[in-house]
Amino acid sequence: MSHNRPELNEQVIKAQHAAAIQSGVGRSNKHESAEKHVSGEARFIDDKPEQPGLLHLCPRLSEHAHARITRIDVGPCYAIPGVVSVLTWQDVPGINDVGPLEPGDPLLAHDKVEYLGQIVIVVAAGSPDAARAGAAAAVIEYEVLEPLLDVEQALAQNSFVQEPHVHQRGDVEAALARAPHRITGSFHIGGQEHFYLETQTALVIPGEDQQLQVFSSTQNPTEVQKLVAEVMGISMNQVTIDMRRMGGGFGGKETQAAGVACLCAIVARQTGRAAKMRLSRRDDMRITGKRHPFFVRYEVGVEDDGLLCGVKIDLAGNCGYSLDLSGSIVDRAMFHADNAYYLGDARITGYRCRTNTASNTAYRGFGGPQGMVAIEQIMDHIARERGLDPLALRKRNYYGKQDRNITHYHQQVEDNLLDEITEQLEQSSDYQARRAEIRAFNARSPLLKRGLALTPVKFGISFTSSFLNQAGALILIYTDGTVQLNHGGTEMGQGLNTKIIQIVAEVLQIEVDKIQITATDTGKVPNTSPTAASSGADLNGKAAQNAAEILRDRMTQMLCQLHQCDASEVSFRNGIVRAGEKHYTFADVAQLAWLNQVPLSANGYYRVPGIHYDRLAGRGQPFYYFAYGAACCEVVIDTLTGEYRLLRADILHDVGASLNPAIDIGQVEGGFVQGVGWLTCEELVWSEKGQLLTDGPASYKIPAISDVPADLRVTLVENRKNPQDTVFHSKAVGEPPFMLGIAAWCALQDAVASVGGYARHPQLDAPATPERVLNGVLQLAGACDDLP
Repeated sequence: MSHNRPELNEQVIKAQHAAAIQSGVGRSNKHESAEKHVSGEARFIDDKPEQPGLLHLCPRLSEHAHARITRIDVGPCYAIPGVVSVLTWQDVPGINDVGPLEPGDPLLAHDKVEYLGQIVIVVAAGSPDAARAGAAAAVIEYEVLEPLLDVEQALAQNSFVQEPHVHQRGDVEAALARAPHRITGSFHIGGQEHFYLETQTALVIPGEDQQLQVFSSTQNPTEVQKLVAEVMGISMNQVTIDMRRMGGGFGGKETQAAGVACLCAIVARQTGRAAKMRLSRRDDMRITGKRHPFFVRYEVGVEDDGLLCGVKIDLAGNCGYSLDLSGSIVDRAMFHADNAYYLGDARITGYRCRTNTASNTAYRGFGGPQGMVAIEQIMDHIARERGLDPLALRKRNYYGKQDRNITHYHQQVEDNLLDEITEQLEQSSDYQARRAEIRAFNARSPLLKRGLALTPVKFGISFTSSFLNQAGALILIYTDGTVQLNHGGTEMGQGLNTKIIQIVAEVLQIEVDKIQITATDTGKVPNTSPTAASSGADLNGKAAQNAAEILRDRMTQMLCQLHQCDASEVSFRNGIVRAGEKHYTFADVAQLAWLNQVPLSANGYYRVPGIHYDRLAGRGQPFYYFAYGAACCEVVIDTLTGEYRLLRADILHDVGASLNPAIDIGQVEGGFVQGVGWLTCEELVWSEKGQLLTDGPASYKIPAISDVPADLRVTLVENRKNPQDTVFHSKAVGEPPFMLGIAAWCALQDAVASVGGYARHPQLDAPATPERVLNGVLQLAGACDDLP
């Protein structure tokens, strides 16, 4: 085998070796699919050319939140031209359940439906229209039962999908009893629809020996592989999952992508034809779970200066009808009920409430945002009650660096950046001057009121289910010096593949255009963890780094043997490899390795060290490290209508040593806006019968570009490498920025509080829609009239 190229000039090679690669770690490389996204060339599952005989699937959903199924007649479905098959629970060849952690999520409803929108039957036809008409033709009769729809009612009735859990430190009742001031309150935090651009989608192609090739829009390929195998009654090695890219996920495709893939698998095996299911937006929103709504109760004791001296918080998550991932999600809400603050003696109780709604699931932050909103509400409530500046109160209660640095679950807060991030943002945002100017403005403005808030973020990084903190990668080097890369993470637009390409480029010292990444494939990297918990780059990047280092070391050993030199005399730099006095191109070394029978493929593996958590005791070190940040938001509200605008947002966020600053800033901006949407305009509404009324873009409002502050200033913390041994000392960036949006919600409450002279806390439920803002204004205006 030959490269068929002229020998490069030795001086040119040496000069190239002295230079640095232009596209490795720390560079703002563009997203590897950016041009394809913009041009429309990026292929998603629904873009794949249709195979001859492809069948399209459409579901028929339950019309009741709680009912017994008394009759199903699918005969009329077959009267629709093009209908080939109709699935009921009786057609499931294996296990009729896709619960991720324990049974409880039937693929197709059996004798009872547990929420309005549950899939009862599925129709397969030669066209989407025929499948839809066939599904509508089925006759399904019910005996309607009384649904449980209210989280407070579920809490009162002890209706749980899992038993309550407690984190406790010290004697909270004694601390509350001796506190000079006690403050109590309760409020609701709304859920959030994922609203990914690509709805739940799967395509299954049947093969020989019962093999199934599954193209699934999923964050969790191995989970889909496992559940397809169980539903089909076959082994996992007969199922291969292919996932090149998703049109968004945000947690909604961590568990809930499996059902669509399983239904396609049944039809594909039953008919011997390829089967595809792409949910309509309305069906997707009705079938799938959301971010967990929470009901929060709290009682806190404070000193005269606002210092916490006893904290009791009840976090009741509305889990829907089944467990899904609710146990871990409510746990993470409990872990983050401190956010940036030392709670002192504390008891945090997490309740997993069961209601007759869709089973709620993972969403960016995975419960952490709900816990943080709870403590930020408490901080603002204390500030109003005690007449303190909210930022001064927050800083007074921050975790310390030498003392007051143990969380309520007994993990030490290390490498604490809270003080310096807050100080830097306070200065750069001109917080103090703006606070004074806003108070003056509100004093002279009867109708428009402005609000300001600066809130911190401390977010723990790692899966709290410790076994998930592992990843694998596969790297192949070809004799022309090009590289093919595969890893266990999934690309949903966040730039994970781009970062991992950069990591491999940095280790091998080649440019990124020499590396081709392929679809996440369970046939290449097995037993993958979900791309979630902000761990995509941390885990898969470290595994890819490990694989690249294995290959580099093999090449080094070969060159040492060929040139009788020491490993210290071999170096890889900018596509050139030096061995003693000899210089090679990277392609030359790859060719030499092949000729000398050195393997040019390697599997990399990584597991996070040192983390542990004893759930029974409610203590341990569940997080490898913390990511920090802060946001300062200014808003203006109209007290006659409750309408508002975000005027300005200043953000300072910690990503350690950034792998790709452009992508990281994009994640910070996107996370912030999504967090603002959750707490302001994204309102989920159900009817008294349990029907989701906000089931499309006409009724459910996600943030538009006009909702983004016209003045948005985002800065990454500089020169602060992650002290932990993460990939090139970077920090996770997927979820932590989401909580920066809490500043906008607090700023709205600040503006409303100004109506009452900041003497009372409005305590708005989230999301703070214009209607809720107006209600808060009216309540405080009435209370102000009653003041002596």
